[in-house]
Amino acid sequence: MNRNPDWIKYMKEQYPPGTRIRLTEMEDPYAPVPPGTEGVVVHVDDQAQLHMKWDNGRTLALIPGVDHFSVIPLPLQTQKLYMPLTVNAYLRNEYGDLDNDAVEFGRYEVLEHQDSILAAILKERMPEEAERGLMKYYHGNDSVNQKVQSYFFTVEQVDDKLMGVAECRIKGELTDEELERLKDEISDQASDGFGEGFEQRPIKIADGEICVSLWSSEKSWSIMTQDELEQGQQMGGMHLG
Repeated sequence: MNRNPDWIKYMKEQYPPGTRIRLTEMEDPYAPVPPGTEGVVVHVDDQAQLHMKWDNGRTLALIPGVDHFSVIPLPLQTQKLYMPLTVNAYLRNEYGDLDNDAVEFGRYEVLEHQDSILAAILKERMPEEAERGLMKYYHGNDSVNQKVQSYFFTVEQVDDKLMGVAECRIKGELTDEELERLKDEISDQASDGFGEGFEQRPIKIADGEICVSLWSSEKSWSIMTQDELEQGQQMGGMHLG
């Protein structure tokens, strides 16, 4: 049995609790679980054995490399992570020239340009990002990389405010720690990756140009789940549909 700590860590990340398994063959000589039985992983021990809760009520563990089984893929779920937008406008003066000083748009002015902002974000997407979106650039060989199939930036109206959204496709559920790692990754893309390039490409509007920032250094900026957004905005009367 391979008891290398790195291998054990890998196995625990590869088969987190809740992973659904279909048994092909078990080598137990006495009372094996029947082939074709399905169940879920309860935990992986320090010998890399998969402790199981089988659908037929059995709890016999699986021994990787001895028993034969396959993982039943979990259906993909969509999770949206919200972030405030900042939109600065460079408007034309009486001579038809763009002012050097930007004017920050208010929420209603931003909403007037929702279609243009969304079109500009979609234009930024690259062909090589078609399958995984910006997860293509995630370099961690960990459970976040395994669970998060893809995420793309978009925008969405929340009551009377336009917000940036990272639309994520996820297999199963993220732990709190995995969610924080994903938020950190999205924050990096919003500030220094995708978001930096997007902010530097002005979007033409009828009376000038606007620059859209997905990220801000303001303390009020954060990435929020739908529940966190609703909780944080209850006093202000904002609700998600």
